[in-house]
Amino acid sequence: GDIVLLAKPVTLTGGDRVTLTTDVPVATDGTSKPEKLLYAVSLPPVHGQIEHINYPGVPISSYSQLDVVAQKVSDVHDNSHGAGKEALR
Repeated sequence: GDIVLLAKPVTLTGGDRVTLTTDVPVATDGTSKPEKLLYAVSLPPVHGQIEHINYPGVPISSYSQLDVVAQKVSDVHDNSHGAGKEALR
């Protein structure tokens, strides 16, 4: 089936951390099992990284919809070049 992904820009300033919720990355794949959706970080944030909250400081390249629902994934700014808007891709 078709996969639809909507991602809203997240604005972070030096050292900020934003926990991803279902308001930021929202995806559907036409099935009734959204908990099986996996996200791959194809273009990481320019001034930071995506992290699992249980492993701060360690960038991740994928996470699940269940991680997002449980608020276990964060976008973390690295303090370089001031504020920036980042769209999760």
